[in-house]
Amino acid sequence: MNAQPKHFMADQQALEKFEKLREILQRYQKVIVAYSGGVDSVFLLRAAVDCLGADRVLACIGLSESLAQSEYNSALEIARQMGAEIQVVHPREISNPHYRANHADRCFYCKTELYKLLAEIAEKQNFDIVLCGANADDLGDFRPGLQAAKDLNVASPLEHAGLTKDDIRQLSKQLALPTWDKPAQPCLASRMTYGLEITPDRLKQIELGEQFLKKLNLTQLRVRHHDKLVRIEVPLDQIPLITQQDTREKIVDFFKKLGFTYVALDLQGFRSGSGNEVL
Repeated sequence: MNAQPKHFMADQQALEKFEKLREILQRYQKVIVAYSGGVDSVFLLRAAVDCLGADRVLACIGLSESLAQSEYNSALEIARQMGAEIQVVHPREISNPHYRANHADRCFYCKTELYKLLAEIAEKQNFDIVLCGANADDLGDFRPGLQAAKDLNVASPLEHAGLTKDDIRQLSKQLALPTWDKPAQPCLASRMTYGLEITPDRLKQIELGEQFLKKLNLTQLRVRHHDKLVRIEVPLDQIPLITQQDTREKIVDFFKKLGFTYVALDLQGFRSGSGNEVL
């Protein structure tokens, strides 16, 4: 990784929380980090490597149908850049009928599957604990995965240090981590409307759809799967871009070829977690 940029320094409160995080991590001899390549897990992995040394930290990433290939490739590259050892595990959450049913507790079954695999690795390879990247802001959101972490004794040191998402972005920028300004990128299943069965084909439709839209220079977006209807979210200031006739026709044509009957644009614009508005 690059050296700390001299032109930027996180605020004092964030730095104090960072020191608390370091104190928490230094209590352990060897740790596994549940790693996704997102803002939080990249920051946690970097902090763990800096505190404990790369030889005492193992990053484990779950590769399944719900992870976009581009996200997987990026996560591997970032881990390699910081010298972290990484192990790929293969959770089969999609074989669980409770997960496939796609009710509001879907994430509980997904995280339970992943954390069980990581707990087995920890036991076999004598790691002290499994760590996840949940932060202090997550406590105020609907996060069934937090219960899975609690059930399987997975620790969340970012949360315990009081680090918010803004703190983590500030500190990530100071550490020159490439994810400091990365948009939130939850799993592909989070784009599916509750109650619609999760299948590999539907997840692939979402992945290909978002991949196509990103090639149109859209900065933030979501492809929301409503069975025969796809609902596209982009920031409000980018709606004029995709409603231009030529671009609009390309989008409609592409999504119809993916198998959708109706192609809709959400006039409220991009908003993270909009799928939870029905709860």
